[in-house]
Amino acid sequence: MKPLRSVLAVALALAAAPALAQSAAPANYTQAYSQTIFFGDSLTDSGHFRPVLVGAVGPQAGILGKFTTNPWLVWSEYLADYYGTDANAANQGGSNYAVGGARAGEDEVGALGFTPSMTTQVAGYLAATGGVADSNALYTVWGGNNDLFAVAQGAPVQATIGSSVAAQIGAIGALQSAGARYVLVPSIPDLGLTPSARAQGAVAQGQLTQLASIYNDALYGGLVASGLRVIPLDMFHLFQEVSANPADFGFSNITGTACQPQITAQSVTCQPGTYVTPDAATSYAFADGVHPSGAAHEVIADYATSILDAPRQMAVLTHSAAVTGRARADRVAAQATGTTTTDGKRWWADVRGDFQRYDHGDMYDGAVPALTVGIDWHSNGMTLGAFGGYGKASQDWGRSGGSFNQSEATLGGYIGWASPTGAWVNGQLSYSQLGMDIKRQVNLGRATRIHRADVDGSNVTAGVNAGYEFGDGALRHGPVVGLLAQKIQIDGFAESDSQLSTSLAYPEHKFDSLIGTAGWQMRYAASEQLQPYARLTVDREFEDVPREAFARLQSMPGTAPFAVPGVAFDDTYGTLTLGARTRVMGLETNLGTSLTAGQSGGSNTTVFATVGGNF
Repeated sequence: MKPLRSVLAVALALAAAPALAQSAAPANYTQAYSQTIFFGDSLTDSGHFRPVLVGAVGPQAGILGKFTTNPWLVWSEYLADYYGTDANAANQGGSNYAVGGARAGEDEVGALGFTPSMTTQVAGYLAATGGVADSNALYTVWGGNNDLFAVAQGAPVQATIGSSVAAQIGAIGALQSAGARYVLVPSIPDLGLTPSARAQGAVAQGQLTQLASIYNDALYGGLVASGLRVIPLDMFHLFQEVSANPADFGFSNITGTACQPQITAQSVTCQPGTYVTPDAATSYAFADGVHPSGAAHEVIADYATSILDAPRQMAVLTHSAAVTGRARADRVAAQATGTTTTDGKRWWADVRGDFQRYDHGDMYDGAVPALTVGIDWHSNGMTLGAFGGYGKASQDWGRSGGSFNQSEATLGGYIGWASPTGAWVNGQLSYSQLGMDIKRQVNLGRATRIHRADVDGSNVTAGVNAGYEFGDGALRHGPVVGLLAQKIQIDGFAESDSQLSTSLAYPEHKFDSLIGTAGWQMRYAASEQLQPYARLTVDREFEDVPREAFARLQSMPGTAPFAVPGVAFDDTYGTLTLGARTRVMGLETNLGTSLTAGQSGGSNTTVFATVGGNF
């Protein structure tokens, strides 16, 4: 039993290796976009007018200039911080072209100076880039609010909304014609819920709510009609959800303003000295009559990242199934070749744990315990067998993004042949029924909600391995090659609570994996009771993962499905397998581990124990 304890100790130590085996190369999951570039009005402006205020008031105005509870960040800054990009004002060297007071298509001159429309903002950006947009950047085009305020003050409804919507669609079209692929387009919030609207009475509230709804319908309908694919954000319903349950989001006041004087305050000059209470930036939903407080901007940014990240979260489902599918295939292949020379029937049972960890856990990580059992018949170097198995994973998405439980039930068969001269070959074919129990967590400031879904899928796996073994003494070694094909499919599904602004639906996910391996393996008969072995291969995934991931907002049924960048995985890496065959209580026993090495941004580790015997 002493050799067995030694082998177990090594196997358990290697089980803790995922973090050590993880490549030092930069992770890619949270670096989804090369840049974040913003166009819009005061809801997105990150300080365009700050130089004007500093020039008028002095250096102390350096914390002013944003339309919120300064010096808090606005949502565009939180979003850029999340993705490791920039949201500084464009007139100060950044990529945020949004300007407070901007309309969609009409330039104006306000109290703080020239206010370029979104049309002018986009034109200025494209002029600076030579008319070429960054296809890997995330663009935001959010406007129309000031056009609706103009309507509320007497501008003609139909003409104003029509020209504004046309201008916004034109700006989006110009970006996409220049090469932009990912354009975030938030809807107009329910303006009837602002403190300014509430102060005007129920009639004014209803009118502003209706205007926002009309604008949103025209905007997204026009985008679909124009064939422009965008990433929508349902700000209209999000504002309603916050107003209906403010305490869930940490707000104690949604009718007043965090900045003095009440309702008529101008948040562009608001700062802690003018807060109504020291904690007003977090307890009030609004800074002034129409602009969100700093904490409310956090909610907006959290909402945006949840919508942008969700399709990418679901994109890892097929990858996780491919990893466990390969681990299972490796264990079956070990039985198909085996080392037995005794003719007759044999049974075996294999228990393993598959550990996956990607982007240091920011993408996902977790463990999959699995059991596989089989029987085979051996005669004159030929092996013919059948197997079945079941495994259930608990995987966690990073950044408190929720979890998914992956189950798989498998049936399959295998065949192997080993020549007395050292050549060997084996093959296998199996079908796995997949199940995914999804719990996506959405964090909105202090609020948390869970969207659930149960979805089915399948994995059809076929593999072949071959090699040659040199040596006729205690040491045997030789080359090994293999090819494993997996056809993985996850059904399309819709999340729970479809009426909420955060709920999404997803199309079918497919991935055809084809992994080739080539390497060397060796075994050493240390004694009749102990035979350690090792195998090192270079592995290559020949199939590409989908370039983009898709989803659709359920609370905005008139919008088209949107796309975000897919999730890339390293396609070339090494796999090291270490183990030992022995006997325990008269049973053939195989203990070991395998782990990937040199895999950029992630690692897979399997720990296994197999027992078997003749009957």
